[in-house]
Amino acid sequence: MKITEFLQNHQHKIVSCRRADTLQAAASLLYSNHIGAMPVVDSSGKLVGVLSERDIVSALSQRPSELMKLRVRDVMSAPPVTAQCEADMDDAMKLMISHKFRHLPIIDEQGRLRGMLSIRDCLAMQLHDKELEANVLRDSFIAARFS
Repeated sequence: MKITEFLQNHQHKIVSCRRADTLQAAASLLYSNHIGAMPVVDSSGKLVGVLSERDIVSALSQRPSELMKLRVRDVMSAPPVTAQCEADMDDAMKLMISHKFRHLPIIDEQGRLRGMLSIRDCLAMQLHDKELEANVLRDSFIAARFS
């Protein structure tokens, strides 16, 4: 399945932050929206990075005395690794696995942010596909048995 099809069927609200936001404000956004990562955008809405829970935990462990002064720009992952809307879900999952992260910004042909894809989304899609495949095989077996 193409990522664009998945995004159309699963309307996700894109929650984002800015480079100048405090880590506390960004962490509150992550927590209140029940998400593990979010895109970081500039004033024009252009994707400039990704902030994840892992980035915040890393900052907490490595720079605890500075934590209240840190901004998103100090800990975000940049430049962001992205996938195109027309890519396959399987390719997006492979990209996340190879880079060892769980969230992937999705952009269109013009580079505009269109959504965030999680490894959970990819796994749910794989499970759905496997269930469909199992149903088809079961139905084929039943049909062959009674013909």
